[in-house]
Amino acid sequence: MDHYPELAAASSGWRYQPAADCLAGKVILVTGAGDGIGRTAAMAYASFGANVVLLGRTRSKLEAVFDWIGEHTDTEAVIVPCDLAAFADDNAAALSNAIGEAFGRLDGLLHNASVLGPKVNIAHYPTEEWQKVFQVNVHATFLLTRAMLPLLEQPAASSVVLTSSSVGRQGRAYWGAYSASKFAVEGLMQILADEHEHAGRIRFNSLNPGGTRTGMRRSAYPAENPLDVPAPEAHMDLYLYLMSDASKDVNGEALDARDWAPIG
Repeated sequence: MDHYPELAAASSGWRYQPAADCLAGKVILVTGAGDGIGRTAAMAYASFGANVVLLGRTRSKLEAVFDWIGEHTDTEAVIVPCDLAAFADDNAAALSNAIGEAFGRLDGLLHNASVLGPKVNIAHYPTEEWQKVFQVNVHATFLLTRAMLPLLEQPAASSVVLTSSSVGRQGRAYWGAYSASKFAVEGLMQILADEHEHAGRIRFNSLNPGGTRTGMRRSAYPAENPLDVPAPEAHMDLYLYLMSDASKDVNGEALDARDWAPIG
C-alpha cells in the first residue's frame, strides 16, 4: 500500500488484515464514489485488486478517483455520473446492461451514497426534503439492488453492503427523514438477506461507519473539530472484509465500524 500512505498508516489499527489480493478480479459497484467514504472505499478496493464501477453525482470528482486508480493500480475503473435524486427504473436497467456487457457479473455493491436533509423537528420538516431524502437513501437503493440481482447471482458468492447509521437503529430528535430512511435501509437489508439466504449466493449486510471525517459529518456537526473523528481509511478493514471471501458466511448482520470483529 505504498501508493496509498493514508491507508497504509491506518492499517496498523485494523482488526482484519486482508491479503494483498483479497479482491483480485472482483467487480464492485460503489455509489457516492466521488467523495468521503465512497471515494476511500473505491480506492481501497482497487488497491486490493478489484475493478470498480464509480457512481456519483459529480463527474469531476469521479474522474479524479478514476485517474488515481489508473495511476496507482493495475485494475479497471468505470465512471457513471448519476444523480440518485432522479434515479428511476430506466436508469437502473441501463446501468445493469452496461455492467453486464462490460464485465458479465457483479461481485459487490456498496450502497454508500446518502443525503442528510435538514435537521429540524418533524412538525417543521419540509415535505419536498423528506421525499428527496427517501428517494436517494431508500428508493434508489431499492431500484439499484433489484436491477443488479441478476449480475450478483453470476459469481459463486457476492456481497451487498447497505450503509446505515446509529440513528437508523435508535431514533433521535431532529434527525427526521435521515433517521427514518436509515431504519428503512435496515429493514430492506433484513428482507433481502432473508430472501436470499437459502440460495447462499448473495449476502446482504448493513454497515454503520459511525462518526467519520466526511463532508456529511461536517454538515451534521459544524462545531466539531474534524480531527476528533477518524478518517475514512480507519474503517476500511470492515469495508474490505465485507467484500472479500472472508465474509462469505456473513449475512443479515448489522455491523458497526467501531466495535465489530471478524466473524468465523
